[in-house]
Amino acid sequence: MAAVLGLEGYCRARVPRRLHELIELRASQLNRCDHCIALHTKALRKAGESEARIAALADEVPGDLFDARERAALALTDSVTRLGPEGVDDEVWNGAAAHFTDSELGDLVLSIATINVWNRLAIATRLDA
Repeated sequence: MAAVLGLEGYCRARVPRRLHELIELRASQLNRCDHCIALHTKALRKAGESEARIAALADEVPGDLFDARERAALALTDSVTRLGPEGVDDEVWNGAAAHFTDSELGDLVLSIATINVWNRLAIATRLDA
């Protein structure tokens, strides 16, 4: 747990708070991790996020309520979370690369990977139950 907490702290220090929470909620929704969905929904509300944007994250493709940078990060979140044999689609990667530096992309991927670890830990240990 200390290792995952270390990753979480690293990511939180490098990815803007609201974007980080959007990523965490979106990945948790895709993974159907009820515990993490509740946790990150509460964190977004506390950060002043609108109910409309929180609800829109559950859409198949989050839309106009998010700016281009957020949409690119959320598309990357979807692709990394649903990672298939072909990896991240070039269009998704290039879309994110248009809005983030190489370093920021690395931080986003690490953030997405970290929430996926948390989701799997919560689901595997029946934290949702």
